[in-house]
Amino acid sequence: MMNKTDLPAIQYTVWPADPHGHRFQVKLHIAHPDPQGQILQMPAWIPGSYLIRDFSKHIETIEAFSAESTKKKITLERIDNNQWLLPTAVGAVDILTTVYAFDNSVRAAYLDTERAFFNATSLCLTVKGQENIPCSLAIVSPEGGFADHWTVQTTLRSAKTDGRGFGFYLAQNYDDLIDHPVAMGEFQMVHWKSNNTSHSMAIQGCIHPIDAVRLASDLQAICSCTINLFEPKIKKAPFTNYLFLVNAVLNAYGGLEHRNSTALLCRRDQIPQKNIPLDEASYREFLGLCSHEYFHAWLVKRIQPKAFQPYALGDRNHTRLLWLFEGFTSYYDDLQLFRSKRIDLSTYLKLVSDNLNSVLRGPGRLKQSLADSSFDAWTKYYQADENTPNAVVSYYGKGALLALGLDLQIRAFSKNKKSLDNLMRLIWQRHGVTLDGISEDSLDELINELLGSNFRKIWSDIKSRYIFGVEDIPIQTWITSKLVLVKPKTQTKLEKIKLQLGIRHTDVNGWLKVTHVLDGGAAQAAGLAAGDLVASINGQRITNARWDKVLQGLSENESISISFYRDDLEHERILVLEPTQLPAQYELISATTSSKQN
Repeated sequence: MMNKTDLPAIQYTVWPADPHGHRFQVKLHIAHPDPQGQILQMPAWIPGSYLIRDFSKHIETIEAFSAESTKKKITLERIDNNQWLLPTAVGAVDILTTVYAFDNSVRAAYLDTERAFFNATSLCLTVKGQENIPCSLAIVSPEGGFADHWTVQTTLRSAKTDGRGFGFYLAQNYDDLIDHPVAMGEFQMVHWKSNNTSHSMAIQGCIHPIDAVRLASDLQAICSCTINLFEPKIKKAPFTNYLFLVNAVLNAYGGLEHRNSTALLCRRDQIPQKNIPLDEASYREFLGLCSHEYFHAWLVKRIQPKAFQPYALGDRNHTRLLWLFEGFTSYYDDLQLFRSKRIDLSTYLKLVSDNLNSVLRGPGRLKQSLADSSFDAWTKYYQADENTPNAVVSYYGKGALLALGLDLQIRAFSKNKKSLDNLMRLIWQRHGVTLDGISEDSLDELINELLGSNFRKIWSDIKSRYIFGVEDIPIQTWITSKLVLVKPKTQTKLEKIKLQLGIRHTDVNGWLKVTHVLDGGAAQAAGLAAGDLVASINGQRITNARWDKVLQGLSENESISISFYRDDLEHERILVLEPTQLPAQYELISATTSSKQN
């Protein structure tokens, strides 16, 4: 154990105390609470996931005691749902909490007899006014024998830990503490070096042995490519080690970035495993997720909006720049797969085409700008409902198109002497290396510095029309490379009928349940709504499996009878599939592939 004199004034101890009940116990020791009254706060959200989640709702018990030998209990005053007040004139105190943890996402905390995972934002109270001083975290091994082979995986700085990783860790401050997720359990490990920087991937949930050789080879190439993008001269990462924490489950997907690690959630069948057939498209999607979150180690964790410095974890932090931080990252995640030779040009262009067409199919793109989509992420994008496709544009999807468009415009203007890469490196040097946050209009100055005043009109036009306006980005006309062809996508009869109908759906116990009704579609004109259970079309039973077959038998201008249930009452409507102006769709193909096909 460490000596008391070696420990910081703020000390956290975490016990995986009740795996069957999914409860952590946490002790917070405060050596010097504010004598005028110390406020304690549980974060309401976690950086990188822009939604108020009220993590305090999972606190089952909270008590305060004097840290002296008497262990005298101290009354805590509840200020609001996530804040407590310690009384005045008390010495060192211990705050004991019991926290329920059964969120299997990358954002919160989870505990059972198979694994444990937590972000400190879900377990560790903030000592208001002392957020900037060093703190420690002690992780205690579970009791009961089930965890005898568990290890701890985290990038927190180890102070004194045993061979399995249990023990003491140090953080520079509270922000540092919450930026290092912790996973416990049994892992399959992958190790590699990219540009002499150690990288690891710790995988839980795979039943079969993973193909560590392939994972190491692919990830090494992707990580090296990204390091070289930002630092082409010194080829050095801004961290000494990096850790991918992977939880492989039946059906989930997502990731959350941290300064030198990331927490990932994926399907088991997306991980290459020995002697198991691998769907290459699914694996490519997993590599894209790794690429995306790794890119965030530069763009988000070090290059940040000034609005996030510091994070106000009790309130929403608004910025109109998420199209830059998430959209540009979404552009580069697949581009880095191509540059690192993990996918070929045809596959890459197919991914770009799919994103372009997906954005063009969304009615919300004509109502919400990228700037507003970023600002309203807290209440619209992260709180999606049945009307979201009609009202919201994704700052991920359209933001990636904006990055591509800006890249094309920079290349055309500079006659291919400069590209978006040059802008990213300039942003990195000005705002990443220095950690000086980007203000809402900082890009104006950087673009002017990179390209000069003659580009100012082009950038002003892009901002007004495609960032603060709602016009479609004309990617199809901006691509002038002889290597890439852009063609209108020929839509099949079935695709046209689906677009004219304007329904999105899912399967619920054998019923086709409407999830979204799109503006301008025949379904909306006929009065269908989200939640309706479609029973039949023209007397033919409808299920998810029969949906395409039945629709293929329909024709434009045909009167269609559709029967559905709403609130257990049967309804019937007549609708007409009128030939309407369908959203444009495109496909990007390599000129080489096109010539071979011809």
